[in-house]
Amino acid sequence: MTRALEGIRVLDLGEIMQGPLAAQVLGDFGADVVKVERGIGGDMMRSLDRVAGETGEPCSYYVAVNRNKRSVSLNLKTREGMEALHRLLAEADVLVHSYRPAAVRRLGLAYEDLAERYPKLVYASASGFGESGPYAHKAGQDMLAQSLSGMARTVGDPNLKAHILPVPVVDYASGMALAQGILAALLERERSGRGQRVSVNLLDTALALQTLESASLLMYRRETNWVTDWYSGIFETTDGMVTVLGLFRDNALHLVCKALGVEDLSRRPEFATAELQARNKDKANEVLRGTVRALTTDEAIARFDAVDLLSAPLLTLEEALAHPQVLENGTITQVEVGGGRTTRILGNPVKLSRTPATTRRGVAGVGEHTEPVLRESGFTDDDLARLRASGGIR
Repeated sequence: MTRALEGIRVLDLGEIMQGPLAAQVLGDFGADVVKVERGIGGDMMRSLDRVAGETGEPCSYYVAVNRNKRSVSLNLKTREGMEALHRLLAEADVLVHSYRPAAVRRLGLAYEDLAERYPKLVYASASGFGESGPYAHKAGQDMLAQSLSGMARTVGDPNLKAHILPVPVVDYASGMALAQGILAALLERERSGRGQRVSVNLLDTALALQTLESASLLMYRRETNWVTDWYSGIFETTDGMVTVLGLFRDNALHLVCKALGVEDLSRRPEFATAELQARNKDKANEVLRGTVRALTTDEAIARFDAVDLLSAPLLTLEEALAHPQVLENGTITQVEVGGGRTTRILGNPVKLSRTPATTRRGVAGVGEHTEPVLRESGFTDDDLARLRASGGIR
């Protein structure tokens, strides 16, 4: 089967999540991704999982964003290691990295260093806060981006001053945005024959995730909070919990009461409008909790569906991964992790009908493919011996 990105060579110098995720997306759709790792330990993500450290298993976090790649270990602090990298760059279509500006200049790998030498190269950089300005020198991290972008201050509970999501949503979105930029640059290169720079940072991505909220604030100084601005409810059932939303409904509380077969609370003055229903929803939900608590989750969802209200079970991640809709969507894939072992992880969420994402290659050990990849680039036995002697390869 021909793959969407077959024939595209990617050098992945990224670490942790942003860059590696973008490179994995390209690999899923057929690109030949070579992950260039520094040092004996490789990508810092390999040692981030405490359970893996105790059991000797591969790091689950690393496994999640590094399938469909070959691993080459180079010591870029040596002249020989850097020369080897440049021989790989000469054949690459895309370079992905997540170095800070000072580090990339020190290594001689800034865009300005490479653009003339490799005019067709798509140069993709992922950073925390941008590549210039007062925060350019800082190491980026998802929770810091949530903090700096205002996202952590947008919470639905008036008793909380801030809430940081315990999921790296900004990292994921930033990696997907970087992949999108790379694909756009590759498409444009088909017309111009020239590469270009693609840059993404966590801060911009965190703000972009608040596109609607930023628009209302910038246009007419109104803060939007989807939890507090509309009627909603989280209810316990006999076997779980359900979430009900009043978005896109003129009289959501009327529909909730209709679904549950109880008195129409929207006829009371304190619930007469959508704004009042949002403001006083805790009072309304207190009346409704007993009725919902007598239903199973499936029964409650069926009732809300019958009146066309937005609703869903409130699941744990473990429950979500086993949900019939997730299984139907083919969201989970199998990947090899070494030693003949396989594990289940999430696959690519993007579905193509003719050239779908595939898992063709498992997760490589540090430097597992150093010699085969370098030989493909013309390295001889003598070249490899000199690289080893100089410390250029591990």
